[in-house]
Amino acid sequence: MLYVNLKHLKHWVFKIGSAFSLHRFKQPQLILMNKLIDVKNCEHQVVSLAVKLINDGSVVALPTDTVYGLAADAQNPSAIGKLYNIKGRNLQKPIAICTHHVNDIGNWGKTGHLPIGLLHALLPGPVTVILQRTPSLNIVLNPEESNIAIRVPNSGFVCNIVSNLKKPIALTSANESNKPSTLSPVEFATLWPKLDAIFDGGTIGSSLESRQGSTIIDLTINNHYCIVRTGSALLSTVRILNQFGLKELK
Repeated sequence: MLYVNLKHLKHWVFKIGSAFSLHRFKQPQLILMNKLIDVKNCEHQVVSLAVKLINDGSVVALPTDTVYGLAADAQNPSAIGKLYNIKGRNLQKPIAICTHHVNDIGNWGKTGHLPIGLLHALLPGPVTVILQRTPSLNIVLNPEESNIAIRVPNSGFVCNIVSNLKKPIALTSANESNKPSTLSPVEFATLWPKLDAIFDGGTIGSSLESRQGSTIIDLTINNHYCIVRTGSALLSTVRILNQFGLKELK
């Protein structure tokens, strides 16, 4: 299991595993595959590392703009199965995807019926939109569902990973199924042995609102919306939806 401290990236990057003890260096370095790799441009190197891990089918934990998440390649059936396994999630319960830019949402969810500018007003940020899925999305991901939940988080780290990956990641909260969401890696310590990597960005927030995750809205019906989960951005989200003339489905 690889552990990367993002908060103190300029000082050190280290690995903890069954065959390793804690290492600290005067210069930023990364221990990987028994080799020392000098990390001068830390942020770029760590994003590249996350991309490689996810591309290889790994499941990693990382900080988002709401809570800590578990991420895997959304287009890799094996990685999706591993993600469900680690979380202990019911296979019938859908998992959302994350993309790097609002303009990319239309590749995975149908957006033609939405008012121009709506998605850019809502995202990036702590909002998840549910849309009808497009044929481009991996059929193994939520195979019984005709819709897909999509996020564009307000997180440069996560968006840089997805941008470099050039495909969406499956993203779910970093906790055992039906347990509270987490704001720091220590809160999901029981999952550590099952994960391929943990990217530690420190504590994300401290309030009950922070743990609510993103506000989830169903936008599949023309000119209407439905609140699926209130989340942490309900008021601002509803205000934007109303500004664009959408009516709430009760």
